[in-house]
Amino acid sequence: MKIKNLVLGCILAGALVCAGIALAQGPIVNVDPHRHSNLAEAQHHIQQAFAKLEEAQRANRNRLGGHAEKAEELLNAANREIKEAAEFADHRR
Repeated sequence: MKIKNLVLGCILAGALVCAGIALAQGPIVNVDPHRHSNLAEAQHHIQQAFAKLEEAQRANRNRLGGHAEKAEELLNAANREIKEAAEFADHRR
């Protein structure tokens, strides 16, 4: 029973580490600026905002009450929505 719990704990810890790494990565500009210049520019601004949040976290030694992390999650979500908007427009042509 102890070994089973240990293995399960290790698997869970590994999954949490992987999820943290995935969330810590900033948004990428993956919309073709030649097809969707405004959407690509919006993604670029999201990238800049994400970088500024990281600077703020470093400057405040990560003491922002979890709000900067939440803002980063929302920026990542907005970035995904922009990509989906571009894909939707591509399929409607």
